[in-house]
Amino acid sequence: MKTVLITGASRGIGKEIALAFGRLQYNVVVNYNNSPNEAVLVTQAIKDYGGNAVAIKADVSDFNEVLKLIDEAKSVFGDIDVLVNNAGVAYQGLVQDMSPNQYRKVMSTNFDSVFYCCKKVLPLMLYKHSGRIINIASVWGEAGASYEVVYSASKAAVIGFTKALAQEVGPSGITVNCVSPGIIDTQMNSIIDSDILDELAEELPLGRLGLAHEVADAVLFLASDKASYITGQTISVNGGQFCR
Repeated sequence: MKTVLITGASRGIGKEIALAFGRLQYNVVVNYNNSPNEAVLVTQAIKDYGGNAVAIKADVSDFNEVLKLIDEAKSVFGDIDVLVNNAGVAYQGLVQDMSPNQYRKVMSTNFDSVFYCCKKVLPLMLYKHSGRIINIASVWGEAGASYEVVYSASKAAVIGFTKALAQEVGPSGITVNCVSPGIIDTQMNSIIDSDILDELAEELPLGRLGLAHEVADAVLFLASDKASYITGQTISVNGGQFCR
């Protein structure tokens, strides 16, 4: 039975990714930081499917906590076959109004965590000459967004990191890809005024916001054998945003 580790898996897109892997009978490591009750509910739902899951608290923007997270995951399930770097935070506001601490929180959570988790998990994958790494980016990492400049930069960094790492570890049988969600109906986007969300949905070719399980479906595909010849790519799940 394969094991997947998903960062930021207690809510939103991460939760749906965890549940999707659970339905496929993966061992699921549900990482969380500030939502212990929600994480327990996710693990219980996976167990109800007949799967195995454990919730592990760790702030993945802190390298020492990542070390403990991976070691605990190994102690429970023995190995990690798939890593999904999903943890992320948003910041909306003008660059000149953003404090250095706010900047560092966005960059460390959204990008540093990807580096930390990959650094720790890669030796396990290199040893067995196989593995899947899937990083959750954002449409704003591809196109940029005003009022979300640093968030956009952090996700652009994830995309660049993914492309380069795919070249580095491809000879060792490891694939590295991105899933880039557009405007998804999640708690993170609930801070946006509902009228603005409606306007954004109307501008999309598909005419609606995306759903978290649709992002999870793309992640499952990249983790599957059907995607064995895909690496260094960004799959955009965005309802056709910017395709015109």
